[in-house]
Amino acid sequence: MTDVATPTGVQARRIAEFIEPLRVEPGSRVKLWKDFDPRYRADFLRKKDGVALLRTGITMLADYQRRLAAQGTHGVLLCLQALDAGGKDGTIRHVMSGVNPQGVRVSGFKVPSAEEIDHDYLWRYARRLPSRGEIGIFNRSHYEEVLVVRVHPENLERQKLPAAAKGKDVWERRYREINDWERYLTDNGIVVVKLFLNLSREEQRTRFLRRIDVPERNWKFSAADVRERRRWDDYQRVFSDMLSATSTPWARGTSCPRTGSGSPASARRPCSSTRWSRSTPATRR
Repeated sequence: MTDVATPTGVQARRIAEFIEPLRVEPGSRVKLWKDFDPRYRADFLRKKDGVALLRTGITMLADYQRRLAAQGTHGVLLCLQALDAGGKDGTIRHVMSGVNPQGVRVSGFKVPSAEEIDHDYLWRYARRLPSRGEIGIFNRSHYEEVLVVRVHPENLERQKLPAAAKGKDVWERRYREINDWERYLTDNGIVVVKLFLNLSREEQRTRFLRRIDVPERNWKFSAADVRERRRWDDYQRVFSDMLSATSTPWARGTSCPRTGSGSPASARRPCSSTRWSRSTPATRR
């Protein structure tokens, strides 16, 4: 273990200090638009310090991966959730740049196939779980089933569920089932890390326009993303409900701010994370 007196040890402690306010407290009631500012910046952290901490974090992650592979008793599941243009691909590219790619598997989940619809809604995610000694990354995750499916209930109809499984309690039941599934995974050595990349409506607009204006980014633009933007308030509500219901002691979440600039006032607010770690600040405790 690194001695905290060394520069690396000090930086590791600063990383932990920076992350803590981003985590969502289990049992708390989240209102995303009120509790977590996407423009948050830690008041004790300068930009050049942030770059150094990122490098330290990448080095630490590479070391942890070697230990994970050597021990062969645990796996790590990293779940990334975000609105469109939230930066999931870039997060994977930058944060995981120091790890051995042989020990990492990235899985993306788009529209379910006919085979996947013929199974329970967690089936396709269970098939992509990491093995012991491996890091698995879900680029979008099983939380799609209580986010996109809830905003677009026609997707629930396509899942061929019996009538009794589509009642008014369907979302509360799914929260409970997901929490139980994650508890099962952690009990069996799979550590579940959940990151919500939180960006503002204005930042999303800026990123969409960049995809149109910059030729090298044109391939990222989708008219479907623009249509989904009209449901902004709906997504804020279902993300809030999801974070409130699925932040547990065994799988907390973290909310990560995704706006490049922020006002001094917003920079002073702390962020919140659960093993939902959300990149945004919360004023509650």
